[in-house]
Amino acid sequence: MQLQESGEMYLEAILVLSQRGKPVRSIDVSEYLGYTKPSVSRAMSLLRGDGYVEMDRNNYLTLTDKGSEVAERIYERHRVLTKLFSDLGVSGETAAEDACRIEHVISEETFRAIKRHSEQYGTKSS
Repeated sequence: MQLQESGEMYLEAILVLSQRGKPVRSIDVSEYLGYTKPSVSRAMSLLRGDGYVEMDRNNYLTLTDKGSEVAERIYERHRVLTKLFSDLGVSGETAAEDACRIEHVISEETFRAIKRHSEQYGTKSS
């Protein structure tokens, strides 16, 4: 099944929040993304049903291997593109916003070429 952009954003949010070292709940995702609680609850239900996310008895969210793979791919794109745009002189806020839009639609081939170019010319991702 092809995951939609919104699903990728939810998975990326769970990844970023989990890297802060605290358990992640739907309310955390809601606050992080600025989405309503019902929207996040519905999305988590769909993502659980598709095998991207698990929820334990305390309602903590964790990414499955399948969910982690998608989240890490999208987050890598976000970091590389944000860094590249910043290195080109784009403001940090605009660079991050544009990267967030582009990370979901850019082909794997084009992203890998951008990443290789960035690494070759010293704009390595952080």
